Amino acid sequence: MKKTFLSVVPLLLAFISYTQTWKPLFNGKDFTGWKQLNGKAKYTIEKGEIVGTTVFGEPNSFLATEKDYGDFILEFEYKVDSTMNSGVQFRSESKPDYQNGRVHGYQFEIDPSKRAWTGGIYDEARRDWLYTMDLNPASKIAFKQGQWNKVKIECIGNDMRTWVNGFPCAYVIDNMTPRGFIALQVHSI
Repeated sequence: MKKTFLSVVPLLLAFISYTQTWKPLFNGKDFTGWKQLNGKAKYTIEKGEIVGTTVFGEPNSFLATEKDYGDFILEFEYKVDSTMNSGVQFRSESKPDYQNGRVHGYQFEIDPSKRAWTGGIYDEARRDWLYTMDLNPASKIAFKQGQWNKVKIECIGNDMRTWVNGFPCAYVIDNMTPRGFIALQVHSI
């Protein structure tokens, strides 16, 4: 069984604009403040990092914050298996009356394939791609295979921006979901 999602270092922080302070979302020890949604991927903590492992035949799995966030800046570092795509949900939801609780909302794409769309914004379980990296080909070189990658996601009002290793990647203006949870995806196999 391969580890396909990410190790996330304790840098998982959110700057909540109304408080003007950085707040850690992960304490490096346990899953306090988080809940698992949809599939049955295995999430563990190893050396203070969140590690997600696929389970064959399971749908996409998500480790989601228990709190919702509207305007924020999220920063984290990740390392991903070279054969699987994944993502980080933001301003996302899971409602019983929507596709039986399926997680849906904005997703920061993690794409280690030759397509190189890491940093793009996908609308999980709703509208498909909002911003592919073909719209910003200069940023396709930002993702570093087999290395730690630093991400910044900024959501202020209807504006959503992403960066990978300091490279500006996607910029979307959209008002479909003004707030929601943040979640770490382990993609189905």
